[in-house]
This record gives sequence, C-alpha cells and structure tokens, in this order.
Amino acid sequence: MTIHFLGKKLKNPLVLASGVLGNNNEILKRVHENGCGLVTMKSIGPDPRDGHKNPTVIDLGHGMINAVGLPTPGYAHMEEEWQALEQRSFPLNASIYGGSVKEYQTVAKFVASKHPDFIEINISCPNSDQHGMIFGINEQSAFDVVKAVKQVVDVPLIAKLTPQAPDIAKIAKACEAAGADAICAINTAGPGMVIDIEARMPVLAFKKGGLSGPMIRPIAVRCVYDIYEAVSIPIIGLGGVTTGEDAVEMIMAGATLVGIGSGVRYRGMDIFNQVNQKLAAWLTAHGTTLEEIRGAAHGNAAQNKGGDR
Repeated sequence: MTIHFLGKKLKNPLVLASGVLGNNNEILKRVHENGCGLVTMKSIGPDPRDGHKNPTVIDLGHGMINAVGLPTPGYAHMEEEWQALEQRSFPLNASIYGGSVKEYQTVAKFVASKHPDFIEINISCPNSDQHGMIFGINEQSAFDVVKAVKQVVDVPLIAKLTPQAPDIAKIAKACEAAGADAICAINTAGPGMVIDIEARMPVLAFKKGGLSGPMIRPIAVRCVYDIYEAVSIPIIGLGGVTTGEDAVEMIMAGATLVGIGSGVRYRGMDIFNQVNQKLAAWLTAHGTTLEEIRGAAHGNAAQNKGGDR
C-alpha cells in the first residue's frame, strides 16, 4: 500500500505523530519496522526546555489530557542524535517550534542542514505559555512564520494547525499561500481542564492541557474536511485515529496521510500494523483504492490532484 507524498515514496499512508515515541533513532526505527510509513520526531525548540512538572498526562478513558510543555534539549544540543539519524533507513519528519518568527527560522535552518525528509512547523500547541498556537490562530501570523521558514529551507514544509483557529480553512489557505507544501491537522484540542474534586484543585500541574484520543476525532475529521475544500496541497489527517475504519474516514474527509498519536498509548506500537491491515482489508472488500476514496465525502466536489494530493 505504497503512497507518494511530496516527492517521497512511503510504504503506507500512516504517520507517527510528533511527541509520541519520537525521542531517538532506535525508537523511531522500531516504529517504522512496526508498520509506520513516516515517523515524526518530538518537537525541537530553540533552547533547552524541561517542560512542565508532573503530572503531565491523564487518561480520561475516552481520551487524554496532557500538558507536557514541549520539552526539548534545544536544536544546538542534539549532535549525537543527528549523527545516529544520518544512518537511518526510514523517512523522517522533523517537528520544530519557536517563540518568534526569527526563532522558527533559526531552528528550521539548522534542522534542514541535517537533511530530514520533511520539516513540520508546530504552530498549534495549546499548553505552552511562550510557544505554540499563538501563530496558528491568525492568518497573518501563520503566513508570516511559514513564509519566513520557507525562505531558509529546501526541505518540504508541513504546517501543523490547531482546531482552536476561528476558521482553520483560512489558516490553511494562508499557509499554502506562504509556501507550505502540506498541512497537518490537527494538534490537540483545548486547552481543557480536569479538577480533582477531593483535592479541590486541577489534576495537571500546569492546570490546563490539550485533549487527544477518540473523543476529538470528529473535530479532526471536520477540520480535515474544511481544509480539503480550501487548499490544493496534501493533508495529514490526525486526531483520535485508532482503527482502520477511522483511517478510512479521515481519508474520505480529504487526508492523504493519516497520523496516529494517542492510539499508540491505547493499542501499543503494533497499532500501525493493525490499522494498515484493516485499511487494506476494507479497500479490498469495497473494491477500491486510496486514491478513489480520498475526499469521497465531498461528493462531486472531490478533486484528486495526482498522487501527492
């Protein structure tokens, strides 16, 4: 079930989301060997950052709430990891973030010099005071950061968006106009809060956090659907996918690739093999292909524009 995405051939349409098992070369290699087509590193920032104090992740049963806080060693303190990744045998998506347009530029230029297959700019994190979705909720700021990064890299650029945007389709369109090669949607929803009624205080140390897992899938599907109608570039559909049927739904909304994040925590690393098998079985049972179902929920408005869309 190979697929072409931004000039690269992937063995299947599944993507490991940023922040999940993306800490080092060996783990990323294992994820790829367990059926993932494209692996994404944990987001890399401008300076060393510890992230938030524990507790940072709470399982709500129907999903999770987290405020990890974008921990990173900083882009200039990862040489050993980059040396290992230079020997990789799998396609790599490098996620980056910053607190200003200049910081995004600086981090992106350095990361591009390490030759990842793609760079994903995170303009959508809801649980950081200094970085994140501030750039992803305004068309002009989204345009500015994508354009600035595009000027200093020669690697295909993916903009990761937030469902908190007043009109995510307009943000996606602004990113496309600024030179983004693809859109990733969505990051966690929120911020939300859970209160311990016995302790009379928020459960998370940061108090607020992003929501993920099956409970946000309908939001993600709607966002992908809206973005597909607004842009011509490919979309990575992400949010609450845990089954092959979920992947079919995301592709019908308009996704070219399908991301899995929280699902790894629910079903383990083998989730990629399981979802691939179910997806392939569904396509065979219905006598169709990935290309034929992409955007199918849009009816006559669906326009598949080549293998990369």
